[in-house]
Amino acid sequence: MAESRWSRASVRVRTTVAAVVVVAVALLAGAAALVALVRHSLRDGLEGNAEQRLSALVTQIESTGLPAPEPGDAEDDDEPDELVWQVLAAGGTVVRSSQPLAASLPDHDTGDARLPGAEHPYVVVTDDAETGGRAYRVAVAVSLEEVANSTTALITPLLLGLPLVLVLVAGTTWTVVIGALAPVERIRREAEEITGDRLDRRVPEPPTRDEIHLMARTMNRMLGRLQESRDRQRQFVADASHELRSPLAGIRQAAEVASTHPGAMPEGRLAATVLEEAARMQRVVEQLLVLTRADAGAVARTRQDVDLDDLLLAEAGRVTRSGLTAETSGIGGGRVRGDPASLAQVVRNLVDNAARHAGARIAVAVRRTGDTVELTVDDDGSGIAEEHRQRVFERFVRLDEARARDAGGSGLGLAIVREIVAAHEGTVEISDSPLGGARFTARLPAGD
Repeated sequence: MAESRWSRASVRVRTTVAAVVVVAVALLAGAAALVALVRHSLRDGLEGNAEQRLSALVTQIESTGLPAPEPGDAEDDDEPDELVWQVLAAGGTVVRSSQPLAASLPDHDTGDARLPGAEHPYVVVTDDAETGGRAYRVAVAVSLEEVANSTTALITPLLLGLPLVLVLVAGTTWTVVIGALAPVERIRREAEEITGDRLDRRVPEPPTRDEIHLMARTMNRMLGRLQESRDRQRQFVADASHELRSPLAGIRQAAEVASTHPGAMPEGRLAATVLEEAARMQRVVEQLLVLTRADAGAVARTRQDVDLDDLLLAEAGRVTRSGLTAETSGIGGGRVRGDPASLAQVVRNLVDNAARHAGARIAVAVRRTGDTVELTVDDDGSGIAEEHRQRVFERFVRLDEARARDAGGSGLGLAIVREIVAAHEGTVEISDSPLGGARFTARLPAGD
């Protein structure tokens, strides 16, 4: 349940909580280390003072004998002084002391000795001394009250300051996150307004060069691609509708004439018209299906060896039977890997396009150059102006409208060629032909 609440919390809440927790842990660890360091330093200082006093007593005993009791020691035996000392005989009897104590000091070093009447523990250091042929044990104890007082004085501001620092961190983090997420909120509001009919809108790009700026740029580029795809799809649908409407209109017109004026149309003319227009419509539908498969990336999924030279020879023989001259002397070996049906469509469309615009002759050739197979189709027609050489690969583009319709062209053949060649990781381009017309050159990666 706690995990579910945390996952549903906003970015502001999660970031602020995470920042406060991290800073709190760091501050607590730092405060604990500081207190420990201060305590250790003060304790070392007090222990050093005790050792200095012990050394002085030992030196005094060994040089001049036992020290005399310090004045006033006997008057105040309720609470030990901050520094007390005792000289103990071999049996543990106190022979000299800085002040009377209810009990003797430990005869060994210790860091936590409790003396009667003292509120704070003492650190005790000891050493041996000898005078007059007798051995003594000297013990010096110093109170740790200064350590406790200094630690308390340090902990109090830390306990008050740490919450204030955490509140400051929380407020600063909350404010910074709100400012950082403000562009995201503006992008979100703008994205909510973008619909399929409003793909021309763009999300605001913040001036900062950070991840949010990159996200906004990526979204705008995506919207641009979507808009381009939508416009292309709409144009495609409109063009396809127009192309399909024409043969349907021709069939309907012929049927209406035959129905209204039975004797006006020669016998068999209606059937011939219907067959011609139906064949035209069938070609358009088949080409649309090919383009749909190309858009879906399905034209090159089947990969096997394909000999382009065999496909060219077959197409050259077909157009030769129609009365054109097809030169095939430039055909050499050219094997590629790809979808046989799709590549056959490429060869047929290029040859049909050349035959449609040729005067009397076309030339086909294929050759391998390194890792590339180059296929060329030339015609002796009027050629294609340089400014139109990219447009002819667009869908439903016909530079010569009347001739294309009479010859059965739909404006999709070269678009199909470009899509299939691109799906096979190749390129296609147009240049001037030595025969006087246009040369179409398709380059594809060579097979094994």
